[in-house]
Amino acid sequence: MAKSAQAIMKTASSRRRFLTSLSLAAAASSLPAAAPAGDGKLRVICFGAHPDDCELQAGGVGAMWAERGHQVKLVAVTNGDIGHWREAGGPLALRRKREVEEASKILGTTVQVLDIHDGELEPNLETRRQITRLIRAWRADIVFSPRPNDYHPDHRYTGVLVQDAAFMVGVPFICPDVPPLTRNPVFMYYTDRFQKPNPSTADIAVSIDSVIEKKLDALAVMESQFLEGGALGHAGLLPRTPADKPKRVAAVRASQSARYLAIADRFRKELKQWYGEERGAAVKHAEAFEICEYGRRPDKAELKQLFPFFG
Repeated sequence: MAKSAQAIMKTASSRRRFLTSLSLAAAASSLPAAAPAGDGKLRVICFGAHPDDCELQAGGVGAMWAERGHQVKLVAVTNGDIGHWREAGGPLALRRKREVEEASKILGTTVQVLDIHDGELEPNLETRRQITRLIRAWRADIVFSPRPNDYHPDHRYTGVLVQDAAFMVGVPFICPDVPPLTRNPVFMYYTDRFQKPNPSTADIAVSIDSVIEKKLDALAVMESQFLEGGALGHAGLLPRTPADKPKRVAAVRASQSARYLAIADRFRKELKQWYGEERGAAVKHAEAFEICEYGRRPDKAELKQLFPFFG
């Protein structure tokens, strides 16, 4: 009887190992191909909670990297399926996926939307593994995310998940279906206005004046979020006649332009440090980023290599 029980346990254990290997193989086969190693190009991956967050926070530098032939991927960690005042569910998720795909065509980037419900993101083991695999598969040099203190739980947990992956991307026996990175990426936060428990700082500030129109074009095609106002919008935002739509688009572009004007003014000191007094003073629109202490800690010389925009 004991021998029979042992045999059953061995058979069950073998079956579990077999099913696990199938699962790992399936996961690996579904991962996007990474950029070719040794091609001399940077590989950048940006994580945002929703389809529009990466474009808002790093669409400018993303477009500038893409113009130089570098590989940039934007990842929405949730599908955005409750992010509208009138629509929800699968149809909205599909609409928002189409919008960010169109935006990526404008920016020259790659985009992926994970199938996690908007408003329901949790910092659990399964999603941490998913984030770890994505960073590895992209062979990232730089990884962006929101800070883990933010008004929206999906934003906070995106930051936590990326933080939790910062060490794991190099550990061989977690997610062994995707080869670990041999060099820890530089992990960076987007800037924000939140003060507690600590305010956002800018380890680097970048002029996006050369691509601001391209960035505004990309935001404008995400009509559900910007023209229609997203989750907190209302019917009054909708153009009443075809002639009203260009006015609404112009208003959205002006509002978004003001966001990046404010970032430039807020981090004027940092812009002058990177561009010099005269050029830094002339920057109109900017994006700014803070180094996360959990990844590689680059010095100013390496940051200039990673952000090859300063001339």
